[in-house]
Order: sequence, then structure tokens, then C-alpha cells
Amino acid sequence: MNRKKRVTLLCSTLILTSVFASPTMAAPNAKPVQAQSQEYSISGFISHAELSKKLQQIDKSSQGQVNVEVAGYSNQGREIYKATVGSGDKVILVQSEIHGNEKTGTAALLNLLQKLGSNSPEAKKIRNEVTIVAMPMVNPDATELNRRGNDMSWSEVVEDFPQLASALPSWNYYTYTNQYWDYDSNPGFDVNRDFNPNLNYVPQPEDFPNNSSNPGWYITPEAQTVRDVYKGLLSEYGVVDVFVDLHHQGEYFVEGTDDKVTLSISGDFVPDPESEEGSKYSEYADTYDGDFSKQLNVAAYNALQERGNSPFDHISLYPQNLDLPGTALGSFALNGSGAVLFEVTGQTQSYGQKEKGRLIKAVEIGLNGIIDSVVSKDVYEIDPEDYDSIPLTKR
Repeated sequence: MNRKKRVTLLCSTLILTSVFASPTMAAPNAKPVQAQSQEYSISGFISHAELSKKLQQIDKSSQGQVNVEVAGYSNQGREIYKATVGSGDKVILVQSEIHGNEKTGTAALLNLLQKLGSNSPEAKKIRNEVTIVAMPMVNPDATELNRRGNDMSWSEVVEDFPQLASALPSWNYYTYTNQYWDYDSNPGFDVNRDFNPNLNYVPQPEDFPNNSSNPGWYITPEAQTVRDVYKGLLSEYGVVDVFVDLHHQGEYFVEGTDDKVTLSISGDFVPDPESEEGSKYSEYADTYDGDFSKQLNVAAYNALQERGNSPFDHISLYPQNLDLPGTALGSFALNGSGAVLFEVTGQTQSYGQKEKGRLIKAVEIGLNGIIDSVVSKDVYEIDPEDYDSIPLTKR
């Protein structure tokens, strides 16, 4: 570990001791241009310092119902948190902000934790039936920079993994400059391409630079932290039943309409291991459950449709037939989790802040639809073929 990380970690640990002492998927290809200032304000979104404070408040006000812990640290030494609520056998893991400019999911998770930590009959019922683990803002360095990639150089990767000294940098290593970000002078990685279905994988030089249709490497501390939380839950519960990943996308329309998409969803990240296209994943055929992912997506979709004729029913199906094993969704789906992608419309560099209240609410409604369906067991009665009736995203 380099000196910068050691100093930052020490400071973070000292702060944390006082705070918690009480009970898209596609990478951008941009031509180099001169970097400019971010055009849109992000002051209305949650910073890492605000997240720490809010989690402290939830931990305290819930009187032990919500247990907040530091799961790991970012490359620059910022805390990556996990908050656990409930004691049921079914495990639901939800993460947000693996891309630092995709911010509404973090606010939605904090609202969810606040609700589940209360003494309401509904919260008590949910806590009895499921265990929910929330990881808000898993890429805090990118959050502070308001960008997709983390804050990490290839030389730091080689420092952590000396066996990669002869390897070329991974394909998801950002060194470009555009009108929003200057990765050339401050490089980083798309953390959501750094996952591998082999949860014990150790980086090997022959696996670099690779490409988007192959697994990642767990070379970033952010992906390692999420992986370690997932492995810990597998060890304790045997399976992570549900994994939900909260993202943002650009502006699109619901197929067959002029309605702007509020939220796109998906349960399709790798081809079925029992199919010809998915034969390279055959070792995961016994754990992969594509139908359950579809049922979970339908549960979220139905919950939003119940709001009637409003922006909350402007829901579409994210592009299908993907092969992205290097994403958290693809890797965890192969390991047996029902997987759900939320892609909220409105990046922070467009109208995400202006309409953040509605966008946050859409995420909350969808998440509650998933949780309620697992608690009631109604999700298991959903016809997986209903998934294919969800209208596609029109680009």
C-alpha cells in the first residue's frame, strides 16, 4: 500500500471511530479535447461526507435495527459502507453509485434504510422475512470527482499486483479527455467492468487487456470490497437471493410511445449457461437462474405501473442479449443471484438534478416492489414470460 493510501486510511479510521462509536453499461469512447468545467451543478446530490453523517444518524435512530459498518476503502481511502437490516433467510443486496455520476440510487437507499429501521408494522414484517444489505456509493472517489471512473492509475495496480508488470493496462482504464473529464492527468477505471464470476480469481498478465465480453480481474479496491461483501453473504447464507444495481442512463423513449423513459430495467447480462451462446459459462449452469431475474424485474415493473398514468409508468426494458460477465450483475447472476438493473434517466450532466425527486421516487417504488414481492413470496408466482412484454427502450 502506498504512502498516500496509508495516510488517508489513518485519517478516515480516526474519523470513523468517532462517527460510529454509538450502538450503463457501455464505456464512453471520446476524442481528446481540452477539458472544461462541468456545466451542471451537482450541489443537490449527496457527498461522501454527507453519506457518512446520514448513515450515522440512521444507525443511531434505528436503535440497532440498521447496522452500519465499513466494508472497505476506496483507492483514495474513503469508506465504503454496508448497512444491514433484517434477519430473514432471503438475502437482498443492493448497491449504488458504482459510477460516481449516477447519484439518485444513493438517496433512494438512504430513504429505504430510514424506512426499514423504523418501528412500523410494515418495517417489522420485512425485517422478519428478509435480510437487506445496502451498499450506497460504492465508488466514493468517483462521486467526489462527479465522474464514471474511480481515481487510480495503472502503476498503482502494478504496485498491488506485481505479477502484472509486463501486462498492458486493462481495456476499462480511462486516460481520455473530453469536455467533462480529464482522465489523462487523473486516470481511473470503470469499476463496473472489474468483476469476475470466479469470486476467487487472482489477476494474471495473460488476461490483459481483455475486452467487454470477458470477465474482469478485481484489481480495484472498490470491486474487491463489493466482491468480499458478496462472498461473506454466500458464506453466511449459502446464496445471495437478489442483487440490484442502481445506475443512470441518457434520455430515451418507451418503445411505441413518445413517453420519455423514467427508468429502464433488465435481468439479462450474460447468455444462459445452458444455451449454445452461453456454453462458455457452463460451469455455472447449476446456479444461474435467469427466470428468477425476470420475475424480479416484473415485480419492479408492476409496482411502478400501479401508479397509473404518470411518469412512473414510463418504464422500459434495457437493451437485451448482453454478454457482460465483467459487471457485478453478470458475475453475481452466474453465482445464483436473481439480478436486476435499474437505469434511471438523467445523468448528472443533464437533467438528473432538476428532476431528482421524481427519479429517486421511481427507484424507491421499484425497490419496494421487489422487496414486497420477496416478502410475500408473490414473486415466485410471476410468469417469467411477462418480462418479454415489457416495452423496450427506444434510442
